[in-house]
Amino acid sequence: MNSEELAIRIRRHVVKMTSQGGSSHVGSALSIADLLAVIYSNMSFFPNDPENSKRDRFILSKGHAGAAVYACLAEVGFFPTEVLSTHYQDGSVLSGHVSHKGIPGVEFSTGSLGHGLSVASGMSLAGKLKGEDHRVLVILSDGELGEGSNWEALLFAPHHKLSNLIAIVDYNKLQSLGSTEDTLALEPLAGKLVAFGWAVIEVDGHDHEAILSALLEDPGGRPKIIVAHTTKGKGVSFMENQVLWHYRSADELELANALSELGED
Repeated sequence: MNSEELAIRIRRHVVKMTSQGGSSHVGSALSIADLLAVIYSNMSFFPNDPENSKRDRFILSKGHAGAAVYACLAEVGFFPTEVLSTHYQDGSVLSGHVSHKGIPGVEFSTGSLGHGLSVASGMSLAGKLKGEDHRVLVILSDGELGEGSNWEALLFAPHHKLSNLIAIVDYNKLQSLGSTEDTLALEPLAGKLVAFGWAVIEVDGHDHEAILSALLEDPGGRPKIIVAHTTKGKGVSFMENQVLWHYRSADELELANALSELGED
């Protein structure tokens, strides 16, 4: 399947998984569906051999959006899609925040915000020291950029010329209680990242061609960061740009309406 179809399937799974399990963060998961779809359609992953040393590494720093990663991994063949129906339920390996325990394809458990970029930077440095040519990708939330550990990593990666590192900011401009600008202003975000020494590319985070072009662009010996302008809750009209959907899941009627908008009867 192409990346556009994969993104739709991820979104359908997300709204069903979060509704059935009664979990939250559906808006956060929907905003990264296109990013995940392009990554897993074009980078080097091995669903039948998830520990292959030549694989690219992916970390979801905004671990609360784990439902989208689980859906993506299942759809590309890491485990059966039937397992998704157990998400967030007693005894399930599919926890609310993404976990590597028992889940092939998940490199690192996340949930406490602000750790993913630091870990990805360490993995990138290790790969560079070993002479390996795999890439390390990490998706960050805009809200977690308020964490100081991220800014240490943002200094660390250019210092070590980690050109094998690709960071992506899911810049949906909403966080737990309101807008990122009202909570802790980020702008001028791209200018700050350029000043830190990153190769910076701004894209529409729902435009698959633009995302792919940014992923493949030569960073010139520097780490690369893609500022992806996205919409929280993307794909379901009544969930878009609403902080409410950071905290609740769809009831039966809302689920039916969401799936209808996503083209599933």
